[in-house]
Amino acid sequence: MASSAPIFYDIAVGYINLLILIFSLVVQAVALIHCLTQRGDGFQAIGTLPKGAWAAILAICIVLTLLVSSAVGIFSLIGIAAALIYLLDVRPGLKDLSDGKGFW
Repeated sequence: MASSAPIFYDIAVGYINLLILIFSLVVQAVALIHCLTQRGDGFQAIGTLPKGAWAAILAICIVLTLLVSSAVGIFSLIGIAAALIYLLDVRPGLKDLSDGKGFW
């Protein structure tokens, strides 16, 4: 009876880490896809890094997250931070630069 708790704990932690890893990869992929589908001159117009720099940062973060495959590892956390900075700062600027219409 006492030995079943650590087994359940390991399984629960494994599932939680897997969910966080999948969430991290989805957020990073959405940011990368959005970055690749935008015009390059829009990035300079809003005063941020060029499109190529953002694409490289986001792609490297996804690759490192996949290689290390740890949900709470340093590369995964850096990738989530980079993707969220892009989605919460750059994306609204690009949307305001255009007429604000569109799916994204």
